[in-house]
Amino acid sequence: MMDSQENILEKGNQEVKVEETAVETTENNASPAEERKVYTTKKEVLDRVKEIAHGEEAPQKEEVEYLKTAFYKLHIAEREAQLKEYIDGGGDPEAYQITPDEDEEVFKAEMGVIKERRQQIFREQEAEKEENLKKKQAIIEKIKAMVTSPEEASKTYQEFKALQQEWREIKAVPAESANELWRNYQLYVEQFYDLLKLNSEARELDFKKNLEAKTRLCEAAEKLADETDVISAFHQLQQLHQEYREIGPVSKELREEIWQRFKAASTVINKRHQQHFEDLRAREEDNLVKKTALCEKVEAINGEENKGSGDWERHTQEIIAIQTEWKTIGFAPQKMNVKIFERFRAACDDFFARKAEYFKTLKDSFKENADKKRALIEKAKALQDSTEWRSTSDKLIALQKEWKTIGVVPKKLGDQLWEEFLGACNKFFEARNAAGAGQRNEEHENLEKKRDVIERLKAVAEEAGEGLQEKVQKLVEEYNAIGHVPFKEKDKIYEEYHAVLDKLYKELNVSVAKKRLNKFKDNLKQVAERGEGALDNERQRLMRQYDNLKQEIHTYENNLGFLTASSKKGNSLIEEMNRKIQKLKDDMQLVKEKIKAIDAENNA
Repeated sequence: MMDSQENILEKGNQEVKVEETAVETTENNASPAEERKVYTTKKEVLDRVKEIAHGEEAPQKEEVEYLKTAFYKLHIAEREAQLKEYIDGGGDPEAYQITPDEDEEVFKAEMGVIKERRQQIFREQEAEKEENLKKKQAIIEKIKAMVTSPEEASKTYQEFKALQQEWREIKAVPAESANELWRNYQLYVEQFYDLLKLNSEARELDFKKNLEAKTRLCEAAEKLADETDVISAFHQLQQLHQEYREIGPVSKELREEIWQRFKAASTVINKRHQQHFEDLRAREEDNLVKKTALCEKVEAINGEENKGSGDWERHTQEIIAIQTEWKTIGFAPQKMNVKIFERFRAACDDFFARKAEYFKTLKDSFKENADKKRALIEKAKALQDSTEWRSTSDKLIALQKEWKTIGVVPKKLGDQLWEEFLGACNKFFEARNAAGAGQRNEEHENLEKKRDVIERLKAVAEEAGEGLQEKVQKLVEEYNAIGHVPFKEKDKIYEEYHAVLDKLYKELNVSVAKKRLNKFKDNLKQVAERGEGALDNERQRLMRQYDNLKQEIHTYENNLGFLTASSKKGNSLIEEMNRKIQKLKDDMQLVKEKIKAIDAENNA
């Protein structure tokens, strides 16, 4: 009897060891590979969520997580479609604002109800398990009592069978008590069979039927190795284990053999199941790394400064590309899948919320700028029919300059306002140009007259000879008497005229200076005859004249330093001053030559 009990206990421990492995794997990886429904609209998801939240069925964690993932996948796709429709319809992407989604609020509320239901069901299930534990413990105690009374075993056999049936009908117990409970039950059941005083023929028949049933279970477990669906194979194995437990014992000499066969088949399935989830967890961890990197990219973009609309648009395209990449990555580990998505969504929402605020401010700026431009348009329209050509031209030019200082508005509106403003300005200037057509004809005639004077000045320069100064002076007076020329030709004719005139004046200055010096030298002897000191007095007078000329040149050159040639008028003034300075230098050179002549006369 002692040997029999030890063998039974050892066998029971072996069965429990495999059972513990199966239970642990089920708790950690309960994820049946059932065919899941594909949801195409948020309404379908919401309908199913409401059905679970307010129906009779118990919410399943895997389905709830799947519904949550499906909803937000459709939610993001819907937002992107709305943005695309807005842009395709001619909307400004920089001014797009995300509108609150009522469906999302309903979804969150219903998910809250489901969470509360799951918590309530969990509490009820735990209470039921505790009650089941007590019932099974009571059954064990009854069988234990039967084992301690061997002489009554045959009489209590039917009661024993009833207790076994009652045991099978009682469902789950707390996981931490399941294995110990099963070991005790199996121990006393086998002890009862060992003590049962049945006739040999009935006992052997019972053992034979149990062996046939356990052999079928072994064959079924071995066949599961060919099952392609690892998850399905694992769950089928759990059912086989449950059936194996409920079958009575076989003969002692076959108990270990049949158990080892069933255990070996179970090990194959358990290893495949474990490897499947290790591979799945590895992929999910890799997905988590990839998704974390995308979160960091969006967060880095959020940390960059957006100096204008161009930066906002560039960063928008970058984030849209990141969102597209996100969709290509599979699930992260279950505990992190929702958290990493919420981190990603928060980073994206932060960017688009700040973008919306920026463009709201920009929109206000656009409105202010548009109002300013409309005010200028009204002023331009008020002047467009004026005939005060000069003053109105200045006013419109001032309005055009002010227009350039106003900030931007959206391109379409900006083009429209500019066309309206330009139309008012053009109406005035076209009327002014039409009124000034006669004046332009006169200006063209004046241009031809001035060109004729320039040609005659060139001819005088070629002739030279006596009376050159008088001829030049006469032509200069004639040129100055001619009126305005076309504005576009003004500078060109001015430069051409002064180029010829400068050449003539240079020749005239040299000629006149030479004559004046010769005349001065001829008069020196007459000055010397006036008495001693006359030449010195003349020299001192010339020295004072020389210093005066030098100081005057210095003054002109200083003034010249304050002028700029940034305008055509300024350039003409500079040229005129340069001519004066050159004339003074020529006069100073003549005075210097006169002083030299006095010094030569004194030495003689």
